[in-house]
Formats: sequence, C-alpha cells, structure tokens
Amino acid sequence: DESVPNILKKLERDEQYRSLFEKAYGTSEITSIRFLKALSSFMLMATSSNAKYDKVMRKEGAHFTQEEEKGYALFRSKCANCHPEPLFTDGTFRSNGLTPSAVNDLGRYDITLNPLEKYKFKVPSLRNLRYTAPFMHDGRFLNLEGVLNHYSNEVVDNGTLDPLLKNSNDKLGIQLTVTERALLLAFLETLNDESFIQNKLLAE
Repeated sequence: DESVPNILKKLERDEQYRSLFEKAYGTSEITSIRFLKALSSFMLMATSSNAKYDKVMRKEGAHFTQEEEKGYALFRSKCANCHPEPLFTDGTFRSNGLTPSAVNDLGRYDITLNPLEKYKFKVPSLRNLRYTAPFMHDGRFLNLEGVLNHYSNEVVDNGTLDPLLKNSNDKLGIQLTVTERALLLAFLETLNDESFIQNKLLAE
C-alpha cells in the first residue's frame, strides 16, 4: 500500500541510500526511473537455477537417486500440469479444493469480482520448499506431508474446483499411496538450491 513518490521521499532522507545511488549512477539524485532500475536489477539476480534438479537437467555430473527418479516420474504424471518445469508453476490461478478458512479468503474473486474465480489462488513455484514453510496461501500446513495429505484425502469441491482435481471415479484430489508420497518428497528435495539461499548478494 505504498506509493512511488512516498518511497522516493523515504529514500532521499536516508544517507546510506543517497550514497548507494551516487555509487550506482554518478549522482545521489533518487528518481523513480533510477529506483525502478535498481529494484529490477536486484530482482533479476534472484533466480534459483542451481539445485540438484538443475544440475541433472544440464548433465553436469549429478544424477537422481532411484527414489528421486521414481518421484520425478510420479511428479510428471500427477503434478506437472499445474507445476510445469523448469519454473514449477504455470502462473495461473486455480482452486485446489481447500476448505474455506475462518476468514473465508475468496482469492482472485476479491480482485476480479468474477464468481468463477472464487477460491482461486496463484499456483506457487515448488522450488526451495525446504525454506518456505508454512504452505498454502494462508499457511495452514506446516509441512509438505500436510500438503500431500490434503491432495490425497481432503480436497473439497467448493464450486470452482480445478477440473484436474476431479477424477472419473468420483474421487477428488490426487490419489497417492504412502510410498508415492515418500517418492514425491524425495524428488521435491532436488529442487532446493542452497547456493541461491546462501547468496550474500541477495541478503540484507
């Protein structure tokens, strides 16, 4: 809920930022163009692309274990429609069958006022899940086991449920055995990029 003019005023009052703008641009003048260039340059650096998965795909000597390979195959057959490689998100808004919480967050509907978009939330990337708990838009699941349990057993049809979560046998969700869940979790571990998380250039 900020405005660019007010952000610029705050930056101008900060001696450290004036000094950094002078280093970057030759003068300490802080304009909206300079501010947005600096912000976009930083955001372009924040690219996670050095996880085990990436090294395997680039054939850099890394190999999936047997469990990871099986989990990868499961992922491609059961999850990749919404979480396609290499970003592991399709950027769409979908209803994944969560029971509405006490606050009854209506998702994308609050922006579009289109009843067909109630309970639709943006599909997140699955990269670096080790560092991003709790999960779902409202943080209701503390771990990935809770997420997989939701998709296996707790999906509800809230009127806008994504068709991919409706099966021909009248069961909702993604049917996963205990073994399949363990294999999926093994694969998801390969998407964690420690070099990205530890990159000092992206830290305060």
